[in-house]
Amino acid sequence: MANIALARAYQQSFESHPYYTLALTNGALNALGDAVAQVTQKFIDSDNGRRKRRYDIPRTLRFFAFGVGMGPLIGRWNFFLERNFPLRSIGSGNTGKVSLRALARRVGADQLIIAPFGLALFIGSMGLMEGRDAKHIQRRYRDMYKPALLANWEVWPVAQLINFRYMPLPYRVPFQSTCGVFWTLYLSLLNAKESEEQNREDHMQRTLDSK
Repeated sequence: MANIALARAYQQSFESHPYYTLALTNGALNALGDAVAQVTQKFIDSDNGRRKRRYDIPRTLRFFAFGVGMGPLIGRWNFFLERNFPLRSIGSGNTGKVSLRALARRVGADQLIIAPFGLALFIGSMGLMEGRDAKHIQRRYRDMYKPALLANWEVWPVAQLINFRYMPLPYRVPFQSTCGVFWTLYLSLLNAKESEEQNREDHMQRTLDSK
């Protein structure tokens, strides 16, 4: 019953304030992904005998902020795909047979356009929110962009195929964000590793400069 009530509340919120609803939903699930990543990292550190790091609240808030910004963008993108990459024959309504060819075109457009763009936004915005300068952000693109994009293409086409085929339009961003909890976990760990490497190198450089 609670799940049904929650689904109804979400549907009503989406119908009255679609982009506001998508922003908060995506932000919350993004923050959840980073929280899972930080807890996972604590277990990894414990197993390896490393000193446990404190929970980084600003880091989770950065992921929340990024998710809030991306939610409406992904929502608009889904509306664009719905209009320009229809899955059923014109005039068939919701009863027509879904074309696998049309479904493949929609997934292809999503992965070739919005996936690279969204990843570029993630790397740049995280660098800016962490207070990195242009040199550090450029290095992040060099170190992170290609491996993350290739990893994206290994997992997201299947998830988006299910999303576009079976999920109603209002629930596509939440479905994507729910699947994305694990993707955010990956990005969070990747971003944290890069941040630690840059901080360590900056510290070594300052030490050398002070001598």
